[in-house]
Amino acid sequence: MTDPSGSRNPAADPAARGKTTIADGVVVKIAGMAAREVDGVHALGGGLARTVGAVRDRVPGGRSSVTRGVKVEVGERQSAIDLELVVEYGVAISDVAGEVRENVVEAVERMTGLEVVEVNIAVDDVHLPDDEEDSEESSSEGRVR
Repeated sequence: MTDPSGSRNPAADPAARGKTTIADGVVVKIAGMAAREVDGVHALGGGLARTVGAVRDRVPGGRSSVTRGVKVEVGERQSAIDLELVVEYGVAISDVAGEVRENVVEAVERMTGLEVVEVNIAVDDVHLPDDEEDSEESSSEGRVR
């Protein structure tokens, strides 16, 4: 529709009619996936969250939670994101944190249209190369053969 001056009436634009709301859980999943895509990130979540998640993941039919280690606040036009990371040993933590911030901001803003005002990162642990070997040995010692 056009007004008498010949310009388009923005109120008549179908894309502008109505309101879109985005649930916190949507932003949590996007941020979690975007953070995991960065090289040098081993896992998300602090000690307790990872322990509980690991037990839950071993339950038949259980699956790894994308939301572990991610908290968000979502408003009408903005969001703030808190991440808990475990990084690989040997990586430059400040570089990984910067890449995570960039990837999370780009993904959330592109997919939701929300402005990301901050991405706070807490590095809770460093994954050592021999951590998996130790955990595999300790978990196999108690198994019945």
